[in-house]
Amino acid sequence: MKKFTNKFYFITMLVLIAYLIYPLPEDNPVKGGIKNSHHDFSGASWSNGEMCLPCHIPHNANVTVPDSPLWNHELSTAPYDVYTSSTLNSFPGQPSGKSKLCLSCHDGTVAIENHSGNTNGTRYIAGGKIGTNLMDDHPISFIYDSDLASRDGGLYDPSTTMSGLGGTIAKDLLDQGRNLECSTCHDVHVARNTQGCSGCHFVHGMTTRTLSLRIDNAGSAFCLTCHKK
Repeated sequence: MKKFTNKFYFITMLVLIAYLIYPLPEDNPVKGGIKNSHHDFSGASWSNGEMCLPCHIPHNANVTVPDSPLWNHELSTAPYDVYTSSTLNSFPGQPSGKSKLCLSCHDGTVAIENHSGNTNGTRYIAGGKIGTNLMDDHPISFIYDSDLASRDGGLYDPSTTMSGLGGTIAKDLLDQGRNLECSTCHDVHVARNTQGCSGCHFVHGMTTRTLSLRIDNAGSAFCLTCHKK
């Protein structure tokens, strides 16, 4: 079993490295989603034409965040004011998992060009800045499981409720199958973007569209995937 596990890990790493090193065809759905989106940095003066490198690297990746996808960007060390409510049945903590990766740019405390070992950047995110006060945003970094659904009463059981993406909420939307993070709602590669720049950005405006959501939220459809009302 150990030999099989090691072999599987080795093959997985080879696939990830190949994905990062070799160019994808223009019609590939992964590249097609991120190309011209708000996470396509290939046209930035500081990226040297790289689309993936600002976030991912095949060697010497930052693995301080568990299950990191070959992370290459400097992480934020800022403390956060987290969501709290007298009616909340979950226990959000300091951002962790995929949320910590997102906030390495989106909290506005780390320069966006601080990757590949660079820590001297001067450009900071503006239009998509969340800041370090998360009290007015959807709570993140908490366990969403059958127990929480039972105690709350207004949530569907993530282990048995279908997400609309082919599997259960736990399988398709939760980090490590149980944690609600930024990536629960947002696809950072914007796989739903088929409209180029205008798929995510309004012309002559800073406001972004919501194509990064994993499910279209028209009529609150995405919200109602997890919430009963």
